[in-house]
Amino acid sequence: MGVETVLLLVLASVAVIIAVHALAERSGLPAAALLTVVGLGYALLPSAEIELDPELVLTLILPPLLYSAALESSLVAIRRNIRTVVSLSVLLVLVTALVVGTGFALFVTGATLAAGIALGAAVAPPDPVAALAVGRKVGLPPRLITLIQGEGLLNDATALTILTVAVTAAQGDGFSTPAAIGQFLLAAVGGVLAGLAVAFGVRPLRRLRRDPLTSNAISLATPFVAYLLGESLHVSGVLAVVVAGLVIGHNNASWASGASRLQTNAVWRLVNFLLEGFVFLLIGQQLPAVVRGLDEYSTGTVVTASLITVGGMLLVRPLWLLLTESLPQSLHTRLGGSGEPGEQGRVRRLSGREIVVLSWAGTRGVISLAAIFTLPEVTSDGEPFPDRSLLLFCAFLAVLVTLVGQGVTFAPLVRALGLRADRADQARLRNHARIASVEAALAQLDDLATEECSHVEGETLDVLRSQLRTRLEGYRKRMDMLADAEPGDAPMSPQYEAALKYRRAALDAQREELLRWRDAGRLPDEGLRSLTRELDHEEGRLPARTFR
Repeated sequence: MGVETVLLLVLASVAVIIAVHALAERSGLPAAALLTVVGLGYALLPSAEIELDPELVLTLILPPLLYSAALESSLVAIRRNIRTVVSLSVLLVLVTALVVGTGFALFVTGATLAAGIALGAAVAPPDPVAALAVGRKVGLPPRLITLIQGEGLLNDATALTILTVAVTAAQGDGFSTPAAIGQFLLAAVGGVLAGLAVAFGVRPLRRLRRDPLTSNAISLATPFVAYLLGESLHVSGVLAVVVAGLVIGHNNASWASGASRLQTNAVWRLVNFLLEGFVFLLIGQQLPAVVRGLDEYSTGTVVTASLITVGGMLLVRPLWLLLTESLPQSLHTRLGGSGEPGEQGRVRRLSGREIVVLSWAGTRGVISLAAIFTLPEVTSDGEPFPDRSLLLFCAFLAVLVTLVGQGVTFAPLVRALGLRADRADQARLRNHARIASVEAALAQLDDLATEECSHVEGETLDVLRSQLRTRLEGYRKRMDMLADAEPGDAPMSPQYEAALKYRRAALDAQREELLRWRDAGRLPDEGLRSLTRELDHEEGRLPARTFR
């Protein structure tokens, strides 16, 4: 494939991603499912096959996606829900792999347990991208968002480690349970240590990171450094990326300047947008590769293998959640991850509605396909890898069923269950934090005023105090309104609505005037860009309706 052909393909993919996201916004359907369907349609065209390179996915695509998700996650919330997160991301992955593997060995003619476990490990880890995108849009409670995020960040490392052990056994190289457990623990602990080393290795670069461009370069390189370090040490590179992202995201407020954070966040949003789009298109395009080679199997064998894979994957998750939630109260995780005042330290089981939502949030994605495509075509003895074509098809079917079936129905399910975050309570919490931050600023100015300062400095402090007090008064008025609000959406007063409307109109007028100055030759383009950035930052401080 020539360079021009590759470029045209990339540009066409970008155009499709943009069009599909626009359609998703209008229709309310998840973009991930739509992109997968488009990829399927493309795969049916003659000479349109694009094969997935698992090494490319695991090395170049997965690290930045995991790192970006980790940056946006809450280390504090995950730590508070760590038992549930570990249950879902480690134990549930292991149980799913064993159930699917055992089903293969018992009911698929000629199948081996090791090959079945390899398939189970590949399809066990959910990819939370589609579920989180829909969940945030429909307003899932913060605790469920945390659990879905935490599970998605950590389960890939578990699955890939189990897959490695299963492939070794399937190739006839021997299998030892103690050795497998030791390999898993070494990969996990080593991955955590590698991630911490990278995260705290970035810390001394704080001075460099205060420059936005340098900060972006360091941020983009970090996931690849973490992954390569982990892999070079023969531990979990995936876990190293996740740990590095969680620690850096947790400390980002003090490790980077405000300008750097704004630009870096924008860069990662773009990277996420494009990579996720390419990934879901790529999933749909794997149809020819997975169908190839099925001729050697009877229809009954293919149907049986498919039912075991999809059925086991779909049934184990809700049964596991029901089982773990029925354990004694003392074994349950601390809640505390919802960010709601007064909940820290309380213990609460997941409700029935929450179990249903978490069960239906287990959509599979590109990691499952990348993992199954890493299966070697021949074993170390030179023999064909057992049932490789059948394993590829079953993994693809599992991804397709969950990504399209669960992805499309997830939002209607959440709405039907009425499981939504309390927007009014979230708004109260944020307003409490705003008031506390302004009061801290006023206290700091009072401390400065006690020091000897010139008359000019004193006037400057008075001006700043006046601005902060005006802001504080507005926050307190907003808090009075929220105090009387019913659970649900946060109310907005007509005065508040009008203030936002007029402020945005004023900003638009300022931009138009600056453009007139530029077009008349009174303001150079460099000055226009600088002043426009000031207005853009000011507009960015205006609250969006869903985050008041």
